Amino acid sequence: MNKRINPEQIDNENPEWTDEDLKHARSFAGLPESLQAKLRGRPPAAVTKERITIRLSREVVEQFRASGDGWQTRMDVALKDWLKTHSPA
Repeated sequence: MNKRINPEQIDNENPEWTDEDLKHARSFAGLPESLQAKLRGRPPAAVTKERITIRLSREVVEQFRASGDGWQTRMDVALKDWLKTHSPA
């Protein structure tokens, strides 16, 4: 590792690895399965949603957005509720 270090790019919380660090490193496959599962992130959802493009009136979107985070989920719930008593045809 004989490259010049830019002092402005030094990150004391995440220092560059030394040759000694690299000697002790393990591959992902060498980690315990329980740790691998945590590092992989969230498992795929059993029920997925479909990404679409839809044009809605500004007033409807503004009302849902104004309700805060999760507004798209609330809109989905409102449409499901509407389907209980209406036919889309």
